[in-house]
Amino acid sequence: MDTVFVKPAKVERKWFVIDAEGKVLGRVAARAASIVRGKEKTIFVPHQEIGDFVVIINAGKAVVTGRKTVQKLYYRHSGYVGGLKTVNYEKLSAKHPASPMELAVKGMLPKGPLGRKLLKNVKVYAGPRHPHAAQNPQVINL
Repeated sequence: MDTVFVKPAKVERKWFVIDAEGKVLGRVAARAASIVRGKEKTIFVPHQEIGDFVVIINAGKAVVTGRKTVQKLYYRHSGYVGGLKTVNYEKLSAKHPASPMELAVKGMLPKGPLGRKLLKNVKVYAGPRHPHAAQNPQVINL
């Protein structure tokens, strides 16, 4: 069987809007990652960027289940010895409301150059407004 290569110019790329208000953070992130990856298209290949663009609004109003607001931890490292920093979901979402959604989508995309390229196709906003109305995005109801 031959490897399928789809020409990027021939791929029809659409824009979608997902309203995360009152929705579970992980379910919204999983759906967004699937759309951005292109898994919902019949021409899906895992090594190419053929997915669509996703705009997530009201990311700051997404909910998490259980005790994740206190127990879920996010890590970052400065690169120096002893430079590991930890912050829980509650503090991170208070300071940067869209950040937990961005990190959730990032974790569901492939690692490496393709994943970094796909992450640029996800636009996350904490509030209900976004500057992508000119693309005529379709609303996705979860």
